Amino acid sequence: MKKYIYLLLSGILLNSCNNSNGDFDASGTFEADEVIVSSETSGRILVMNANEGSLLQQGQLAAIIDTTALKLQTEQVEASIGALQQKTTDIQPYLRTLEQQIEVQRIQLQAAEREKNRIANLVKEDAATTKQLDDLETQVNIARQQLLLTERQLEQQKASINTQNRGILSEELPLEKRKAQLEDQLNKAYLLNPTTGTVLTNYAEMGEMTAPGKALYKIADISTMTLKAYLSGDQLPAIKIGQKVKVLVDNGNDGYNESEGTITWISDKAEFTPKTIQTKEERAHLVYATKIKVKNDGTIKIGMYGEVKF
Repeated sequence: MKKYIYLLLSGILLNSCNNSNGDFDASGTFEADEVIVSSETSGRILVMNANEGSLLQQGQLAAIIDTTALKLQTEQVEASIGALQQKTTDIQPYLRTLEQQIEVQRIQLQAAEREKNRIANLVKEDAATTKQLDDLETQVNIARQQLLLTERQLEQQKASINTQNRGILSEELPLEKRKAQLEDQLNKAYLLNPTTGTVLTNYAEMGEMTAPGKALYKIADISTMTLKAYLSGDQLPAIKIGQKVKVLVDNGNDGYNESEGTITWISDKAEFTPKTIQTKEERAHLVYATKIKVKNDGTIKIGMYGEVKF
């Protein structure tokens, strides 16, 4: 989960009339958008590529968590799914037997009906007796009833086996869902870096055990820094979002390194000057926070002070 942790959220308001040197309009501290990357699964850390000071690209493999237990659980679920298939009944052999029996009975019924018709014609010509015709009529009725009984048996067998198989296979869907969950956890065991930046802090080392939600490292893109300063209401009309300003950073040799900055945010609400301002009078002033993006050549560090000239 991405978290923005800002260090030293204080800024110093220096109006040109109150500034001791009169060179700067405002002063503040540098920040970076920091992200704490946490583990999403449990296990031992097998690989840890996020070392303090290292530059990681977005999507780069940062860590690998041991997946042995997850793989075994996945294999167990797959075996259970395979066992369900073996428990089901193959309906085809039963169907083929009954279908063959029905075909034989149809042939027998057709033969009996032809013989009945032949005898019926002979009875009309007094060449056969009525008893013979009655006996054949009985045979036809019996054959017809046997055929209907077998056809009904076929449908019942289909319904019974299908119901039985559905009951067994209904257990498959929960197992498939469980398998998908395990596969998702397996994927999360390969931790991909969420954003391009420099690793600031390591919270875990290779070989240690980790758990979901446990922080592994902190990363920030320090190629561009944010200078947060506080301005008085009188200064607001002189600035706007997107405006270019001069940002100066102490170079340690009684001088300043000058960079160009861009105003990216101006608070729409006034607030009291942060308590870190030295004097009580200054802390009582209402000010507006502003953020200025500055390209970092490597000399700017989180927490350093910077001066702003409009």
